[in-house]
Amino acid sequence: MRVLPRHSLPAFVALLVGGSPLPGQEADSIPDSGLVYAIGADLSFLKAAEDRGVEFKDAGVVKPGLDIFRDHGYDWIRLRLFHTPTELPNDLEYTIALAREARALGFRFLLDYHYADGWADPQKQPIPAAWDTTDIDVLADSVREWTAHTIRAFREAGVMPEMVQIGNEVRNGMMWPLGRLPENWNNFARLFEAGLEGIRDGRGSAPMPQIMLHYDNGADTEGAGAFFERFESYRIPYDVIGYSYYPWWHGNLIQLRDNLLATLERFPDKDVILVEAGYRPHVYEEAGRSPPYPADAPGGPRKAFLEAVNQTLLSIPDRRIKGIFWWEPASACGRDYFDEACEARPVITVFDRYRRN
Repeated sequence: MRVLPRHSLPAFVALLVGGSPLPGQEADSIPDSGLVYAIGADLSFLKAAEDRGVEFKDAGVVKPGLDIFRDHGYDWIRLRLFHTPTELPNDLEYTIALAREARALGFRFLLDYHYADGWADPQKQPIPAAWDTTDIDVLADSVREWTAHTIRAFREAGVMPEMVQIGNEVRNGMMWPLGRLPENWNNFARLFEAGLEGIRDGRGSAPMPQIMLHYDNGADTEGAGAFFERFESYRIPYDVIGYSYYPWWHGNLIQLRDNLLATLERFPDKDVILVEAGYRPHVYEEAGRSPPYPADAPGGPRKAFLEAVNQTLLSIPDRRIKGIFWWEPASACGRDYFDEACEARPVITVFDRYRRN
């Protein structure tokens, strides 16, 4: 928990602009990202859905998906990037196009590097097929060069991200086997730093994005503390701790709150974002478990979940709690934010009261 002097005005002003640089970090490497409390969504599949003819509706009116989210208070978009996807759409060209659409509507942009040709998560972290899988020196060079190339492309397209996460849910490392944890901490740190160097190389004269390190289990106080303390020993600068929170995997809201409080106390120079959150009623139904948010909850179980999680974040008296993102609310009709008729569910209204008009 934060001690009282940290709430002083000078400290808060420093926080909003990113604070003082860490050792080895350029003075301009943490810009004023406008990050007060991010209301965001990972909408990486939205363009693909609309390109295949899906028409999302809000109160019966067909609207572009991005417009619907903007109209309900969302101000950040998170987009994943794969190296050379063979089945999914999230390559560089697609991601730039979607980022442009979002930026035109005023969204801020968080870029999520998977460093894989497909999904990267705690169960799998495959190296892109085009990269060497046996030599850490060669792999680190590939990471730096490709990161620089892609960041340069975003910058030249006018959609430089305000924030970048180097790797996705990297509790068990990334780019296996060379960067797998816990056995290869030195390699993992080197790969993360290579990504950071690539961002610096590619940004040109643009402000350095804020850098996120993403741990999947937002309710894992012991594991998260050990992970971030070990990473801190390498003295690699980053700005934001990102967590995922899916209650059927990660635990209840008390466990989430305990971990967030512990994170704030242990790492006083880091902001914290719940960068993935979601609730899937069918998981409980299929497992024969009693759901924490029942089907008859006012506005439905998804709305009840999101309101509860958001209130848990807002109840923590520390300005370093910096927001929440729902993971893929608009990948298809009949999932998450939209029903089978592509009509927006009540969960879309949770942040209406926070709209910045």
